[in-house]
Amino acid sequence: MIGLPRDRASRRLARSERFQHPARVIAGGFGSAVLVGTGLLSLPFATESGERAPLVDALFTATSAVCVTGLITVDTGGYWSTFGEVVIMALIQVGGLGIMTLATLVTLLLAGRVGLRARLLAQAETKTLGLRDVRRVVRNIVIFSLVCEAIVATVLVTRFFVTYDMSFGAALYDGGFHAVSAFNNAGFSLNSDSLMGFAADPWVSGTVAAAFITGGLGFPVVFELLRSWRRPREWSVVTRLTVGATIPLLVFGTIAITVAEYSNPDTIGSLDESARPLAGFFSAATPRSAGFNVIDTERMSPEGYLLTDILMFVGGGSAGTAGGIKVTTFALLAFVIWAELRGDTHVNVGHRRIPESTQRQAITIALIYVGLLAVFSVSIEAMSAHDLDRTLFDATSAVGTVGLSSGVVEDLPRLGHILITVMMFLGRIGPLTLGSALALRERARRYELPEERPIVG
Repeated sequence: MIGLPRDRASRRLARSERFQHPARVIAGGFGSAVLVGTGLLSLPFATESGERAPLVDALFTATSAVCVTGLITVDTGGYWSTFGEVVIMALIQVGGLGIMTLATLVTLLLAGRVGLRARLLAQAETKTLGLRDVRRVVRNIVIFSLVCEAIVATVLVTRFFVTYDMSFGAALYDGGFHAVSAFNNAGFSLNSDSLMGFAADPWVSGTVAAAFITGGLGFPVVFELLRSWRRPREWSVVTRLTVGATIPLLVFGTIAITVAEYSNPDTIGSLDESARPLAGFFSAATPRSAGFNVIDTERMSPEGYLLTDILMFVGGGSAGTAGGIKVTTFALLAFVIWAELRGDTHVNVGHRRIPESTQRQAITIALIYVGLLAVFSVSIEAMSAHDLDRTLFDATSAVGTVGLSSGVVEDLPRLGHILITVMMFLGRIGPLTLGSALALRERARRYELPEERPIVG
């Protein structure tokens, strides 16, 4: 009898510890949001026809919205009712800001203070470094996101209303939806052809591109650039890596995709000469994780598919709305390779030395993504009649939470849609986050084994 309370306390403590790891809570939070979204989209009045959407379609769309991916099994503007579209927009906003960020904001509003556990959860989601800064950072994230979305919406609404003869109500609705979708890198569009009708309009395509590039940089980088954009020597390693990789990738992608698709009459080649550079830039920027397209991605050349695969694999900045392995991971791996080629014992970025644990994390993330892409690409190819160019393209898009499609997703059976749903979820919360969420505990080795150097290469 004396040991019973202790046993109960031990079990209660074990259950409590099981759900206190931030990574587990983040995975559970995103999963809960997906389930809520699936339930709302399964309601009869969520569709234009008034009939219940098939469960797989509702689950797929909710996952794509929460994971800010943009892949679809049904046409967003034609299939879902206004209620369904508003639900999708709300799920995009929740997924973009992050479950833990919103939870911390609610705590601030209701309690006026943030507890240690809530700060730890928000820290894991926003990638902030100091617990003391979490409260301020979360507030800044929400304010900055809403302000950016309002600015983008204002430009789009004005353009739709003045140039495209939309009523003010329709322009306001379309502009607001696309602003939220663009800043959060979601890629959902109310148009069946995404933004192909605006390929030559810099006010629409340029504004949308600016929105998803800004959202994809990552909140810590954006805040630091706003504070010290004139003093690059004071930038942190994260900002140096992000900016230093983003600009070359945009330049390289623009030139490479424009050249690859320039003579393709089904993509960039169908546009006027003056509109082709803009379409090339947009097509190089959208693989960051945006998912919008101004050219027909189902008719791209094999070279265009491969270039886009590379850009989707890299993705955008850390702690932002973009997916992929992140440009910081990509840039860090480049520094690791360069240090190894030079025979340096340490990896240095600027005047800072990168810890070995961070290097291992970057290598792990990249290899996990490669493994996921290999498994999922083969699985999708087995379910479809498309070639490897297209299946790899859609697999990379799903794992990288991009949202571009070569037409494979629409042709997959229901089992394939479920597989893509899993891929989008894994791509959003991240392999390491999921691994931490499933791990029972972290073990610290209390001894070191003798060292032996194997033959490499």
